[in-house]
Amino acid sequence: MTLPLTVEHVTKRFRQGPSTVEALNGASLTVEPGEFLAVMGASGSGKSTLLHAMAGLTRPDEGRVIVQGQDLSALSDRRLTLFRRRRIGLIFQAFNLIPALTAEENITLPVVSDGRDESEVRDRLEVLLARLGIAGRRNHRPDALSGGEQQRVAIARALITEPAVVLADEPTGSLDSVSGQSICKLLKELCAEQARTIVVVTHEPAVAAWASRVAVVKDGRILTEFETAAFRDAHALAAHYQDIVNTQPAEGVAP
Repeated sequence: MTLPLTVEHVTKRFRQGPSTVEALNGASLTVEPGEFLAVMGASGSGKSTLLHAMAGLTRPDEGRVIVQGQDLSALSDRRLTLFRRRRIGLIFQAFNLIPALTAEENITLPVVSDGRDESEVRDRLEVLLARLGIAGRRNHRPDALSGGEQQRVAIARALITEPAVVLADEPTGSLDSVSGQSICKLLKELCAEQARTIVVVTHEPAVAAWASRVAVVKDGRILTEFETAAFRDAHALAAHYQDIVNTQPAEGVAP
């Protein structure tokens, strides 16, 4: 069975003036088909760099990322762009919608950008619009949509190509708590209904609690992983997370 996503010993360094910062240090992770995984960590922990490596938006200095059997490091920039457009769905905190396009046009943009006719995905588009509750907003531009509606459009855009994995970077960060929880519930339902593989990067326990498993990142390393079913609510999960980051050293780092 081909796994949707595997991260193998990924290290990524960035130059900051005369010094070098190691944003990721040997991070490894496996995501199962149809799994909803949360990658949790504080600001500066390396979690967003990890997501960018998973998406092929940044190339690791060491290690590799494999999506649906394809080693991303083996692809040229052009082939990587094409592969990402077709096989990786991306959802961002800031929505990243094109202001001049309608909701429908934003959703079908990955298909049109791939040189295909949007009629090829017409049935899928109608299903997504209905399922995400935005069918009545299809002809509205982003500035006429609420934050929650814009994020639903972004989710539909990420799903329109039926990707191997959906990667979401702080998807509730620009939303109020009610809209944020609605988006989390929606992602969990999509994961269950469509056997969709979803990875959410977040610093919020209330978001991570919707996932089935949490991977904790600190100082560029994955400290540990745990199942969310063991915790009665987000507060209990948050307490466990704090215990981990406050007491457990990163793997391979001396206490």
